[in-house]
Amino acid sequence: MVTCHCSCRAPTISHLLPSHLPSSKPLHPRPQTLNPPPPPPSSVSRAKNPSSRRLFLLATAASGAAGALHCRALEGFDPVSPEERGASAAKSRRIAEAVGLLEKGRELQAQGDFGRALFYFTQVIEGYKDFALSEYARVGRALALYEVGDREEAIAEMEDVSISLKGYPEVHAALAAALYVDKHALLLAENQFTIATLLDPHYTDLSYVKETKHWPPSLVSSLQQFITLT
Repeated sequence: MVTCHCSCRAPTISHLLPSHLPSSKPLHPRPQTLNPPPPPPSSVSRAKNPSSRRLFLLATAASGAAGALHCRALEGFDPVSPEERGASAAKSRRIAEAVGLLEKGRELQAQGDFGRALFYFTQVIEGYKDFALSEYARVGRALALYEVGDREEAIAEMEDVSISLKGYPEVHAALAAALYVDKHALLLAENQFTIATLLDPHYTDLSYVKETKHWPPSLVSSLQQFITLT
């Protein structure tokens, strides 16, 4: 047997490989951000800091307790003092009394009882002159005075109230009738009646002042004389 001492090697195939192997790197690499934003804290990291959550819950509970105490304090707060409440109740009683007297006077006036109506109107004027409704009681008092015979005082009252209640048609119409008949002041009567009828044309109707406004018969007669110029 002949032993072969030649070395067996694989044939070289370098001539079959390309001279430049392609690079494993991409042709167009993505640009890298110089300062990437930090990642948001994960639920794991929040869970690792239970003290912050505990402080938040304590602050919420304290805020709710303070709000409840504030509401209870407001419920017990009364902006009106007992003295003010008492004064308001007393004034309300006085207003009710004045209205009752005024309505009673008008009721008696409608019934033709001008003597008693005069009493109630006077009570309102003397006892409740600090109220605006006392001016309307003065109108009723003037009409009653005219009927019971005190025409001078009635006309003085009408003239005064025609200023304080300027624009109230009833007092202007009544004053016109009285000025014409008792003072023979036709021009002044015309001026007053013009104001009255511009505000309320019903005062040209004798049935209106007699049946609706319940004027006394003497004043109705004076208004009739003025309208007819007799």
